[in-house]
Formats: sequence, structure tokens, C-alpha cells
Amino acid sequence: MYYLITILLLFLTVVMAVKSLSRKHQQDSALKRRAVLSSHEQMTLTRLQTVLPKFTVLAHVSFDALLTTKYAHTRRKYQNMTADFVVLDQNYQVFVVVMLEENGLRRAHQQYERRLLQLAGYRVLRYSSVPDYHDLRRDLLTPESEMATYLLHLS
Repeated sequence: MYYLITILLLFLTVVMAVKSLSRKHQQDSALKRRAVLSSHEQMTLTRLQTVLPKFTVLAHVSFDALLTTKYAHTRRKYQNMTADFVVLDQNYQVFVVVMLEENGLRRAHQQYERRLLQLAGYRVLRYSSVPDYHDLRRDLLTPESEMATYLLHLS
């Protein structure tokens, strides 16, 4: 009887060892191409470039590239965040940050991202969907827009 229990325990130990070895050698899945920009982001990028032809428009810019801080614990608060679009002027200074609302992100988190950028002194425009040309011109080029006066000084 003791021999049977010993053999059974030894068999279970061998099975568990084989399973743990097979887990360590799992194969990776095949790598596939992926679109850099979604269709909404592509349309927004094209419209920004059309409305602001003399400016450089960057997509998916890390907050680490936009913000700096003295302490690591503060940096960790924004470390994995990205801005959808950053528009740079001719001197490669940030002119405006454009964010598109995402359905998956909570509104509070989106407001937190916007507030972080505003605290650093950036002008942030947030759109609930793809902005049309009229909205972009109104927000960036009309005389009422603070940015329009900035553009006049560049000319």
C-alpha cells in the first residue's frame, strides 16, 4: 500500500515538473503590422495639416516629451500618457495640444490629462469627435481665438 502511494506521488511530481517546463517555453504569437493611426486620427491629422500648413503636426506624443519634473513620484503620474496631436510652430515650440475623446477612457481621466498639460502652460483643445475644418479654423484662426493673435505675431 505504501509503495502504491509513493509511486502515485512520484508520478504526480513528474507530471507537475513537465508542465512547469512546458510553460517556460511557450511560443510567441506571430507579429503583424498595425495601423499607426486610427481612421479618426488620420482625418484629424489631415485637417490639422490643412488648416495650419506652416506648422508641424506630431501624433501620439508622450507626456514625458512634453513635461518634466524634479521628482520621480510626480513623473510616474503621467509616465504612460500620450497626447493625440501636438502642433509645433516654425521654432518647434508647442503651439497647441489637440486631444480626441476616447470612449474607453473615463471622463475624469481625460480631464486629468488635460489639466496636467494646462498646469504646464500648454493650450489644449479637446474634441468629442473628429473636428471639422470649420471647428478647427474657429478654434485656431478666428480673431476671437487667443491663438490667432499668436499667429499674427509669427507672420
